[in-house]
Order: sequence, then structure tokens, then C-alpha cells
Amino acid sequence: MAERIKYIAFIIFSLALTLIIYPIIGHWIWGGGWLADMGFLDFAGDTVVHSVGGWAALTGALILGPRYGKYDKNGKSRAIPGHNMSLAVIGLFVLWLGWFGFNPGSTMSFQNPADVAHILMTTNTGAIAAVLTATITSWIFIGKPDLGMTINGCLAGLVGVTGSCAFVSVTSSLIIGAIAGVIVVFAVVLFDKKKIDDPVGATSVHLVCGVFGTLCVGLFAQEGVTSLSTVNGLFFGGGFGQLGIQALGIVAVGVFVFATSALVWYVLKKTIGIRVSREEEIEGLDVSEHGNVAYPDFATLPTLMQSDSGVVTKAATYSANHASEVVSPEVAIPVVNKTHTGTKMTKVTIVANQNKFTELHMALDEIGITGLTVTNVLGHGAQKGYSQYYRGVPVDARLLSKMKLETVVSKISIDTLVETIKKALYTGNVGDGKIFIYDVENVIKVRTGEEGYEALQDE
Repeated sequence: MAERIKYIAFIIFSLALTLIIYPIIGHWIWGGGWLADMGFLDFAGDTVVHSVGGWAALTGALILGPRYGKYDKNGKSRAIPGHNMSLAVIGLFVLWLGWFGFNPGSTMSFQNPADVAHILMTTNTGAIAAVLTATITSWIFIGKPDLGMTINGCLAGLVGVTGSCAFVSVTSSLIIGAIAGVIVVFAVVLFDKKKIDDPVGATSVHLVCGVFGTLCVGLFAQEGVTSLSTVNGLFFGGGFGQLGIQALGIVAVGVFVFATSALVWYVLKKTIGIRVSREEEIEGLDVSEHGNVAYPDFATLPTLMQSDSGVVTKAATYSANHASEVVSPEVAIPVVNKTHTGTKMTKVTIVANQNKFTELHMALDEIGITGLTVTNVLGHGAQKGYSQYYRGVPVDARLLSKMKLETVVSKISIDTLVETIKKALYTGNVGDGKIFIYDVENVIKVRTGEEGYEALQDE
């Protein structure tokens, strides 16, 4: 539900989920409740943890609705890429490491080290198998080895083996993880097609693979693989008994969590509201909900406050990395002759590949161009950039990373400058760059008041 939910509504729902819904399901399965009495097995929480959260998330996403702009007028899904895939990978590794405490820790003691070691092995094997199959599946289905799908694949493998990690062999965990890695890719695509907007694929990972992992206990359980495993699943001669119990538990938990979550979400929607306004969503919830910005260096400069007399009274903070400066009305601004010389001035803007910067900079320096403004920009020409996908959906704006260099010259020949630039940038391939040339009417140096050619000179 990220990027469009009110923070207070999320907090209140989280309280209801953890105070009421989770404990009830925990009692049913882990606390001696009716599912436990029937023989329902969920060692580390495929149902109690993952599918409960998945059902609640699915309910919230349905009631909340998709993000603004997620679907076009024809109902086709648009890609909204994640902010930082490097941080997403780091997050995966944190979770992966945490699973080594989560699953083996569910033994609640270290009395039998062999059990702990076995659970560590099945957990990791399931994850690795899912990494491979999710990558291969996305590569075949999408045409590229989508990193986002690989990340979700690893989590899918971990979730898929969580409920059965103490009851299945290492070989079985390999199969479970491999299947989970395939399932999660198609689940992400399916939810997108059904217009259920899930920015991080949580329902695909935790709900779909949580349900799958719960069923795997009834399929792959093998008596004796650990001291905790006392039943056989369908594939090891146990028949359909355990599988039926697992399926009944899935249905019971799904109905209860979906209904209670929907009730809580509905009450919140009718009272305090659960969704921010469209304007707040476009601006970003960092600002509207938290009063912060992720990157203050790039924030808009604050408007200076003025007194009734028009005198500036507030310090102007011009960057998060600089000290505040007070604009004083007593400072005498230099004034010089406004009539500048008639020397022709030309502005040259260069847009080119970033990897050509050093070579171009050195070439310009050799002909006496020392004043440059350099900006990292995104864009593309008539070629429309490159093909890019995010979780199987094509990205509308396929922008390329470019550099933009700007300089104003007067005494240096434009022909010489252009030839220097062309020589530095030319490779003969698409994307060598473009040069834009403009006439400049005037230049004014703020510190001294000089204009025209004199204002171009260095301090």
C-alpha cells in the first residue's frame, strides 16, 4: 500500500493486525487451537506469519485502490520503477540473513544441533533454487533477467520453505524453492493485470508463496528427516490426509483474515480516511505525511519572508551543505556603466555521453575554455532511448544518462570551438551528442556590476 496511504491509518491497522488478528491465528496453529488439534503443521510461519500478512495486504490494496497513474485509460499497467535497486538488494541480504535466525530459531532451543543444521540447509537451499528459477523465468518470459524478479524470487524461496523447513529433505527444499521462484514471477504479473497495485510484490511473495509453502508440508513432509518430523506427505506415502488438513487451514485462515482486515480497513476508510489526496500523492508522502524530504540538497529554496516595509528579514538557506546567509539591505551594490561593449557573445550547449566528459574537458581547456557549467541530465533523441522493464512491465520513459555542458564565449572562434567539440566526442555511433549555439544579448556579473565581455572574465 506504499505511496498512497495515510500514515496514521497504516499505524492503526498495524495495531489491529498485531494485537488481534495475528494472535488469533497464532493460537489456532501454534497455541493448541483447533487447527493444531487437527494436526495442521506450520513450523516457522508460512501461514501464521506470511499468508496472514499477505491476506491483510491484499485486502488493503483492494480497498485502497492503485496509485495515481499506475494504469492507463485502457487499464494497461504502467511501470513505476523502484527508487534504488542497490538498496533493494541490500535489503534482500538483510532479510536472507535474518531468515537463518527466523527458521532455525523456531526450534526454540539448541538441544538438537542436527535439527538446526538441517533447517539452515533447507532454508538456504530453497532460497538459492528460487533465485535461479526466478531469474531464468523472467529472462524467458520478459526477455531480460529482471533484478527485481530475482530479489522477489529469493524471498519467494525463503517463504516457500518456511513452513516445511523442519519436515522436508534438502532435495525436497530444492524442488520447493525452484517452484516458488517460478510462481512468484507469474504472480507479480497476474496481480498487475488484475489491477491490484502492489509496489513491492508483497502479496506475490508472502501470500501466494505462503499458501504454496503451506501445501508443500502436505506434499513433501518426510518422517524422520529431523527429530521434529513425524508425518509423511503425499509424495512420501502419507496419502492425502495431511494435504487436506493443510488446505483446510489455508481456507480458514484466508477467510478469517480477509474478513477481519476488510472490516478494519472499511471502518478506517469511513472515519479518518485511508488515502491521501491526489495532490499529496503526486508531491510525495515524504513531504505531506512526514514533513521531510529524502534529499534536502535538491529541495526548492525557501521563499524569503519580507516585512511590511519590504525589507528582507529572514536568512536564506541556499543549501543543506552551506551556512545560512542574511541578506542585508545596507550592502552597497556596485554600479558600473550599463553600456557594454558590442563584442559578440555566444552560448554553446553540449549534450553528450557522460563517459566523454574528461576527454572533452581537456580539449576545451587546451583552446582556452575555462568557464563551464556541467549538469548530469536524462533524455533521449528520436531513437527513444533503450528498452527497459520493471517487474515485467515496460517503462514508458526510457531515459538515458547524459551530461550537459554550457559555456559562453566571445573571443574564441565558434568554428574552432565546434571542431574541437566534434573531435572530442565523435565515435561514429548513435548518441555521440549534439551542440546547440545561441546568441547572447548580455552578461552581468553580480559582484561588480560589469556587463558584456568584461563580465565573462575570471574573478
